[in-house]
Amino acid sequence: MKRIFFLAITLTLTIILTGCAKKTVSPTVANSNATQATTDTGGGNRRADANTTGSGVTWMQTADGWQTNGTPPACPEPVLHTPTDLSVVTSILYPGQTRGGDYKPHGGFRFDTATSSNETVTAAMDGQVVEGSRYLVNGEMQYMFDIVASCGMMYRVGHLLALAPKFQAIAETFSPAVEGDSRTTNVYPPINVTAGEQIATAVGVTKGGLNVFFDFGVYNLQQKNAASQDATYAATHDVQLAQRAVCWLDLLPSGDAAKVKALPAADPTSGKKSDYCK
Repeated sequence: MKRIFFLAITLTLTIILTGCAKKTVSPTVANSNATQATTDTGGGNRRADANTTGSGVTWMQTADGWQTNGTPPACPEPVLHTPTDLSVVTSILYPGQTRGGDYKPHGGFRFDTATSSNETVTAAMDGQVVEGSRYLVNGEMQYMFDIVASCGMMYRVGHLLALAPKFQAIAETFSPAVEGDSRTTNVYPPINVTAGEQIATAVGVTKGGLNVFFDFGVYNLQQKNAASQDATYAATHDVQLAQRAVCWLDLLPSGDAAKVKALPAADPTSGKKSDYCK
């Protein structure tokens, strides 16, 4: 029987931040998850009362995945609302690839011609904020949120620099920020979010040079992805996120999907290589 972890858990994991050194922590965490910002090993006690469509569906994280207490409604079509202004995006970080020597289930958007960090991020689906974190990169505050839709899709936005007031209030409930430590804190009860709602007004990092980008990952809680069917992949990639991540480029409105696919890849080594995007 799958156990659902609602109690304190003890985990040891390596946390790898974009542009930061690896850090290993062995915390005892009450009401929070130990989650890596880049390799995304996942936690063990998330609960998402994702009932924003009136379905009453509750998503719960288990030791080996996710389960729900009912039948999820169908996702909208298109699934995603484009989370930023594509006219100022210069390149795309593809999900499901190695970057900087580490595997990244999430992708992201880059703004290499920006003269400031003031780029807006909006909610990609109706859903509920179920967890998040605040942490430091070179002493600069960064924010991350996980949002679950009742249809069983979760999306993560990270490396947010300045937040809309509603999300700033949520972030104030997170564990105190620590350099290089992106462990997440549960948001309970979860907070409703509407597609298109403003989440952040500035992204990326500015200390040590302007680096304007944000992470964006989408995960199918109902089933594992095709990459996970390979035994070697399954043995070396976490079940919570990497084995459920999807090619979110395909889930955008058709016109925007074409635009992002036409943009250059941001990573000079992996390019558009992706375990999810074919």
